[in-house]
Amino acid sequence: MSSKVLFTSCKYTKYDPDETLPRKFVRLIDAMNMGPTVKGKLVAIKMHVGRNIGYTTIHPMFVKILVDKLKEYGADVYLTDQTVEGAANRGYTREYFDAPIVDACGVTGKYFYPVDVNFRTLKNVDIAGNIKDADVLIDLSHVKGHGSCGYGGACKNIAMGCVTDRTRSQIHNLEGGLVWDKNKCVHCGLCVTNCNHTANSFDEDGNYTIDYHACTFCQHCSKTCPTHAITMDAARFNDFQEGMALCTSTVLKNFKPGHIFYINFLMNITAVCDCWGMSTAPIVPDIGIMASQDMVAIERACVDAIKVEDFIPSGAPSGQELGTEGHLLYRLHGRDPFVQINLLEKYGMGSQNYEIEEIK
Repeated sequence: MSSKVLFTSCKYTKYDPDETLPRKFVRLIDAMNMGPTVKGKLVAIKMHVGRNIGYTTIHPMFVKILVDKLKEYGADVYLTDQTVEGAANRGYTREYFDAPIVDACGVTGKYFYPVDVNFRTLKNVDIAGNIKDADVLIDLSHVKGHGSCGYGGACKNIAMGCVTDRTRSQIHNLEGGLVWDKNKCVHCGLCVTNCNHTANSFDEDGNYTIDYHACTFCQHCSKTCPTHAITMDAARFNDFQEGMALCTSTVLKNFKPGHIFYINFLMNITAVCDCWGMSTAPIVPDIGIMASQDMVAIERACVDAIKVEDFIPSGAPSGQELGTEGHLLYRLHGRDPFVQINLLEKYGMGSQNYEIEEIK
């Protein structure tokens, strides 16, 4: 059996508002038939609200359209992310949406439900309270590349955005530890300024130090180091992807069957994740929007839609040489995006067999 993936394209045939994506998105939402499920229910829209000077997250107009539709269906709606600090910088405000925007684990970060698991360094999946308490979950994701797993979409939005810093740290730690090479370091400070968690610094003797209580092993320090003075002592990227799949599965088990909807935006598809707090040029032209109730199907459909022949060179750093084989995201990052999808299927999150139904 094939899972249905709804799709509406950026392409149009004439200058007509009804052929533009916002109007098509309204029709796509109606085609999802969410009304009977969300009526009278508490609905959480989980999205990434971006960081710092990033501007390529999902445009607020589309979020507003979704919120209004859910209210029309009789739902009690709120939006949530790991942290919503700075959300207003990208137009995500309670006033515009007429809906609350809340931190997933509360303002203190201590509102969560712990679940014990046992996969290498991943021992605790701390499910955010404002996720677990919802009756229905809308996983609203911006598709982009990701340095540790090649691809970031619906799974990444849940695994990294619906849990505590402790869980995120344990998942990233699956890749290995951080090592500083004093002889290569030029003390430029980029590793410190690019850390989202104030977890690193140089001491008075010029030695690089890491506060592992705050560090999430996101590798922003190592990836911005111009001399490669900070590296991972292992490269267990498949373990990282399995940790994300296990975490996602653990979070989503809290919802009744049919009470999770996935919407993926294939627009402004950048090389790296929105958590970097910056935006770069897209790696491929805008594609459109996909929706499904099968996470594996929609993730596979999105990865399939990102084609190497559509690559826009300005989307990668000048001078970077792409690999010559495999998916475009693999050529960019050396990480196979299909590993994540295979593992999601392994954990019972859906099927890679899908059928596209275009909404025009």
